[in-house]
Amino acid sequence: MIKKILFVVNVDWFFISHRLPLALEALKKGYEVHISCAITDKKKYLESLGLKVHPLDISRSGIGITGEIKAFLEIYKVLKEISPNVAHFVTIKPVLYGGIASRFLNINKKIFSISGLGFIFIKQGFNATLVRTLVKIMYRFSLAGKNSHVIVQNSSDKVVVISIVKVPTTLIRGSGVDLNQYKWIKENNQNIKVSMACRLLKDKGVFEYIEAVKVLKQRFPNIEFELYGDIDIYNPASLTNEDIKMIKKSGFVNVYGFSSNIASAFSDSNIVVLPSYREGLPKVLIEAAACGRAVVTTDVPGCSDAIVPDITGLLCKVKNSESLAQMIEKLIIDENLRNSMGKAGRKLAEKEFDIKKVVEKHFEIYEGKI
Repeated sequence: MIKKILFVVNVDWFFISHRLPLALEALKKGYEVHISCAITDKKKYLESLGLKVHPLDISRSGIGITGEIKAFLEIYKVLKEISPNVAHFVTIKPVLYGGIASRFLNINKKIFSISGLGFIFIKQGFNATLVRTLVKIMYRFSLAGKNSHVIVQNSSDKVVVISIVKVPTTLIRGSGVDLNQYKWIKENNQNIKVSMACRLLKDKGVFEYIEAVKVLKQRFPNIEFELYGDIDIYNPASLTNEDIKMIKKSGFVNVYGFSSNIASAFSDSNIVVLPSYREGLPKVLIEAAACGRAVVTTDVPGCSDAIVPDITGLLCKVKNSESLAQMIEKLIIDENLRNSMGKAGRKLAEKEFDIKKVVEKHFEIYEGKI
């Protein structure tokens, strides 16, 4: 009997960037591989790889009750029709809706990837506390039940998940990186470049980066500062096209949009920056480590887990452009520190972030070895 695995995720491009190696390995192991997600233009590509694609009408930003009920029913339907041996739910809505739906079905193994519990889990105030309580109740109901296994990407999220629900929970640091694609190349220490790459969201710290660059440009006019990434119209925290125009007009940062070869961009840089407010474990930072580049990131869950502080990178205060500027400046002026951190980052990537090890650990969970 053919084993079947179903991945339920919010959108096809995210699956390709963060989970595709799992699907390809499943094919090699003889699984029939299904993916249910919102479709952009990647359906034919996924099918060409041998995956069976089930379009899912799910919004990453909408909260209209009719749309959400429809998304839940679609997930329930695809679970029932496929009846997978393993169902792997990735991103918030698939985790919540898939968890609830699967409680009414007989599924041998339910895997929930929580790649970041979100800023609501560190935000203070009455409203935040109220929302946090509601989210915890939803997670508790979705993740509970037999045959459940939760995967988290940082230690802070693991503590929170364990406090919410008593199911097996495994820490896997990120989605992995192909070390053959992201190679260490010796830095060009003559023309210093600082790069930030991300979806252009306020919560990624884009505006803090711009403010820090304005300060640094006064002291280091010859340093190049770069920004890679696109806006995300489905995310309420996204920058607008008008924001991008203003950033370009200011002239402090070179804005390049989305890059299909970020490995090359990082290899051409000296410092990689991500002043995010909270993460699961940001893929961009493990890619920077694999390329052997020193990192400046924020002292928050997820970001701090992606580096070895003061060994592979530096931590700055969250939402603080002055602190960010100070840490970037420290690496600009100290070539030996910057270079040593880059080399240590590559060693960290080889030890912790190798995609082969990440895939292997997932299959140990799929096959009940963990």
